[in-house]
Amino acid sequence: MFAVVVTFQIRPEAMREFLPLMIENAQISLSEEPECHRFDVCTDGERPNEVLLYEIYSNRAAFDAHLESPHFKAFDRAVASYVLRKDVRGYATVVA
Repeated sequence: MFAVVVTFQIRPEAMREFLPLMIENAQISLSEEPECHRFDVCTDGERPNEVLLYEIYSNRAAFDAHLESPHFKAFDRAVASYVLRKDVRGYATVVA
């Protein structure tokens, strides 16, 4: 398994627009990508402009395929102006 943790810092005025698009991307990933096993979208009221993603794929190639999917590319274009910072980290070993 391959885990991905993404942290977004979103423009304060854009969170209302960003979050539904992020949730839709997660739902499509889970329903249309057989090698996407988990896609959590996390927020916390104490960090109102931060969104954390936790994703699990079968392997790195499955994550790379996610990045090339039409729905991800459309999402990425749609939210580009909302994002102040984005940190993506991959983890090659997942022990459950």
